[in-house]
Amino acid sequence: MNDPKQSLSLHPDRLFSSDPTVVAIARSLYQEIKDLPIVSPHGHTDPRWFAENKNFGNAFELFIKPDHYVFRMLYSQGIDLEKLGIPHHGELGKQQQPAAFEPEGVWQLFADNYHLFAGTPSGYWLDYVFHSVFGLNEKLSSINAQDYYQRITQQLTTEAFLPNTLMDTFNIELIATTEGALNDLRYHKDIKNSKMDKRVITTFRPDDVVDPSNEEFTENLATLSELTKENTSTWNGYLKAIRARREYFRIEGRATATDHGHPSALTADLSPLECQKLLDHCMTGKATAQQHELFRGQMLTELAGMSIEDGMVMQIHPGAHRNHNQSVFDIYGRDKGADIPMQTEYVNALKPMLSKYGNNPNLNIILFTLDETTYSRELAPLAGHYPSLKLGPAWWFHDSPGGMLRFRQQVTETAGFYNTVGFNDDTRAFLSIPARHDVARRVDCRYLAELIANHQISETEAHKLAYQLTYGLVKKAYKLY
Repeated sequence: MNDPKQSLSLHPDRLFSSDPTVVAIARSLYQEIKDLPIVSPHGHTDPRWFAENKNFGNAFELFIKPDHYVFRMLYSQGIDLEKLGIPHHGELGKQQQPAAFEPEGVWQLFADNYHLFAGTPSGYWLDYVFHSVFGLNEKLSSINAQDYYQRITQQLTTEAFLPNTLMDTFNIELIATTEGALNDLRYHKDIKNSKMDKRVITTFRPDDVVDPSNEEFTENLATLSELTKENTSTWNGYLKAIRARREYFRIEGRATATDHGHPSALTADLSPLECQKLLDHCMTGKATAQQHELFRGQMLTELAGMSIEDGMVMQIHPGAHRNHNQSVFDIYGRDKGADIPMQTEYVNALKPMLSKYGNNPNLNIILFTLDETTYSRELAPLAGHYPSLKLGPAWWFHDSPGGMLRFRQQVTETAGFYNTVGFNDDTRAFLSIPARHDVARRVDCRYLAELIANHQISETEAHKLAYQLTYGLVKKAYKLY
């Protein structure tokens, strides 16, 4: 059990290395960029927060319920998701009555097990928020759990903690949410007429209508047809319908980017006749896993062509075995902390798409990976050659001090800095955003400081790069000027 008397403080030189020479240089770099605005070009915060601008309910709703990083760790130690207040959504879950719970009780359980987060990014982010945002100076523990809960929940009722006020407090210049292709963007429409216009935008994620392994794929295509008045049972009508939704997202949600979370990076370039046959088979619900994969691969190529047409930036982040725990999926539904990284291949997988579109100056693709072994072998060489490719930051399981440093060390010598795109937090946990960006800024400053100390770059170059890695590259990559 964690020590209830442990103080909570944040060392000013945290993450700057243990080498005094590197620390001094990193500190100087960091002072110049630490207060730059936050640009969050890809994430999963709820647009309703910014449209309605209502206070958050309580500490449980803010820190535990939306954050799979938190309940994933607790579940790994044998704590039932039911005890954590996670609602039922899966097919079996709909047939079961969820247990009653009290938010204070869930918070106590979280505090009783807070020691589990030591050394993890989640522990760092949470400590940062507790201390820097809520002014708490004692580490969360079993003893102070209820005091924590009451103090946080009370502060959440104040005007200072309204979502749109926090956007200013955190110096967030822009935040992008992510919505599926069938979303009506009702909250983004409201945002268009508010003070958050152009500060909160959407991202088009069409996985719900391009992944035939989705249990609702055929139903989703019927809905897509209704929304667009296109015949989605024909290949040409299906593509027209997706183009129409892209345009809808660009107009109603000010989207500048798309997002594609496919299991692999496979692409394909089939004939229209082959595509129609594949679509027909997938719509029957009897297609094989290989046919599902080929369909997704063909769609990545089709979507790249659409990006050339409408100028939207294409984000591809493959390599997650989604919903690996079947029992959790059946009861609680998707995105419950059971996604597991997989080995992922890029060189051969992307070749059909790159052969067709990779040299087009109007194509902008940002590649992510959960397979760190591909950084220097595949991704850096690809981005270091194709003008259409840039590398997204260390992501998800690697969104950590060590993960970020490994990314820079393995990518920079081949791809340089300017074939990367800064940082994105990819989070559902709104209050963790400044903590996550602060980690990225500190790690980048450490890496640049090490290059200076090794006489590989000059201090002048490093100061320019620190600005670009923090602010310049992300705005350019996501077309946010």
